Amino acid sequence: MKRRTLLHSLALLGPLALLSRTASATSDAEPGAQAIIPLDKPHQDWRPLLSPAAYAVLFEEDTERSGSSPLNDEHRDGTFVCAACYLPLFDSASKFDSGTGWPSFTQPLAGHVGLSRDFKLILPRTEYHCARCGGHQGHRFDDGPAPRGERWCNNGVALRFIPKTETLPALRS
Repeated sequence: MKRRTLLHSLALLGPLALLSRTASATSDAEPGAQAIIPLDKPHQDWRPLLSPAAYAVLFEEDTERSGSSPLNDEHRDGTFVCAACYLPLFDSASKFDSGTGWPSFTQPLAGHVGLSRDFKLILPRTEYHCARCGGHQGHRFDDGPAPRGERWCNNGVALRFIPKTETLPALRS
């Protein structure tokens, strides 16, 4: 295919991808799970509360460099919370070493993430974000360990780890 034809085709897919992403936003909530009330806070209001790297990942959907997160080597009991609003997203029991260079989990806490389709690499992927502040966390893949077979690949800079010996921080509004 000629470069011009390819670029033209991609330009036509852009609006379709946005429509698809908006239309497919869902939550992973299980029946009986407590509903998370989304915050009505503009993204730019998070900027002074976060590092530039965390803001870029959470609210501009950037990706941190593979292998750069200290959370890759975090093996204590505890909870991984959203770096912006502190909503608990993952229990440490669900963390595993995927060999990808990003913190990976077998499943999130029920109802604490939302899902959408991402077409940034042309092929569709399942993106997930914090159900409370909407911050981008990472992508879910179907190549994880049994029994669920899921790999929730997270940007470490989008998370904060709270050891079991410490109290979870109050949710940030």
